[in-house]
Amino acid sequence: MESSDPPFQEFYKKLFDSHARNKNDFKILDVAEERELPMIDLGQLVTGLEEEKCKMEIAKASQEWGIFQVINHGVSLDVLEKMRCEQVRLFRRPFHEKTKQGNQKFNFLAGSYQWGTPSATCLRQLSWSEAFHVPLAGISTTGDISTLSITTKQLATKISNLAQKVAAILAEQLGYKPDSFERDCSTTSCYLRLNRYPACPISPEVFGLMPHTDSDFLTILHQDQIGGLQLVKDGRWISVKPNPEALIINIRDLFQAWSNNTYKSVEHRVVANKNAERFSTAYFFCPSYETMIQSCFENSVYREFSFREFREQVQEDVKIHGYKIGLPRFII
Repeated sequence: MESSDPPFQEFYKKLFDSHARNKNDFKILDVAEERELPMIDLGQLVTGLEEEKCKMEIAKASQEWGIFQVINHGVSLDVLEKMRCEQVRLFRRPFHEKTKQGNQKFNFLAGSYQWGTPSATCLRQLSWSEAFHVPLAGISTTGDISTLSITTKQLATKISNLAQKVAAILAEQLGYKPDSFERDCSTTSCYLRLNRYPACPISPEVFGLMPHTDSDFLTILHQDQIGGLQLVKDGRWISVKPNPEALIINIRDLFQAWSNNTYKSVEHRVVANKNAERFSTAYFFCPSYETMIQSCFENSVYREFSFREFREQVQEDVKIHGYKIGLPRFII
């Protein structure tokens, strides 16, 4: 029976061979302390003092951490669990089926499968993971009536509403209109990523996802109980204690640029697990490629740029250097 796992060790054999020859020069990852992220109860967003307190908590966590978790977020635990079950079934398909472009078995997911890191030049640049990148526009127009399609639509609708709500609060806390992002970040530009991190026999020498910041405005993540997500806090890597009932909201590069560094885009990574696979679902709150990103304050740290220019610069840097440089490219 054909394996469902990507052939990491066969496909990246040269990287593994090089690693074996130079293993004495390889730096083992520091052990990261496990911490709980700031927890915010969105059920407080009703009226009066509780609502204002909740909004201030969101802004404070975005400034001090660049990441926080939320409960009473409007996405039912039933939908989250159904999504995880659908992901397990999806990733159990034979590897060759997942990689086949235009495979009708996957309907709206056809052609969206990615695995590993094609640009990797050393083992530390390899991501031991596989994923389906699903544009929301494709989800909304598909005629697919499978349980996967129905569940994905339900999840995308709820998380889209949550993203708009959080973005509105963050804009409002800086004195801007709550609807500042409604036009630029619609379902035509946002997408979901369904992730699986297979058990990795050489963990922690390989990342599940190498260190990076994300290139959109916000990312909303649901992860299972396995853990592995780590981020930089006060100059040190910490491990995020998993909470399958909460959603994690990350500030990203575009929000940091737009807020002139008021809100922080946090560097994060996923450490591969030696014994267990890990699943997560990420929603990316993105503008259209033509959207111009400009600081909402005078004396901007960054020059004005389009989202297209930013993405193209990131892709060029990854191709040349093997990693993303991001916002420092756009400092005035």
